[in-house]
Amino acid sequence: MKVILKETIDTLGIVGTECKVAPGYARNYLFPHGKAIEATPQNRKVIEQARLKFELQIAKEKKLAQEMAERVKGIECTIKAKVYEEIRLYGSVTTHDIKAALDAQNVNIERRSILLAEPIKIAGEYKVPVRLYKDVEPEITVKVVGEAASV
Repeated sequence: MKVILKETIDTLGIVGTECKVAPGYARNYLFPHGKAIEATPQNRKVIEQARLKFELQIAKEKKLAQEMAERVKGIECTIKAKVYEEIRLYGSVTTHDIKAALDAQNVNIERRSILLAEPIKIAGEYKVPVRLYKDVEPEITVKVVGEAASV
């Protein structure tokens, strides 16, 4: 089913784009939450008239994302984890742990925006990209510090 997005959705596209989605996804999520409308000729005309408004909204979102990227760039967060053999972690450090460390520093970033390829299982320093907008991905530094496990 073809829909026209009324707001930016990371997995689908930006405001005003026409994309193809599963009918159930459109019916059960996009339409009830007001995130999209069905792509009919009449709706295309309405969206075309509102195109300027959408372009201003896109520019505003991108500008906000770039400002946030400047604040986020260079942030370091330290996460303490129990280790064995000096560097190997019991368990792993995931996006939940990174989000909690960022929240403690009053940095508000959504967990799904943290692009951690796989959980961190060895103590050390890591550069982790954060997707704030389509082309805006600053890196934060995550230091995983080991603390000896009590036996």
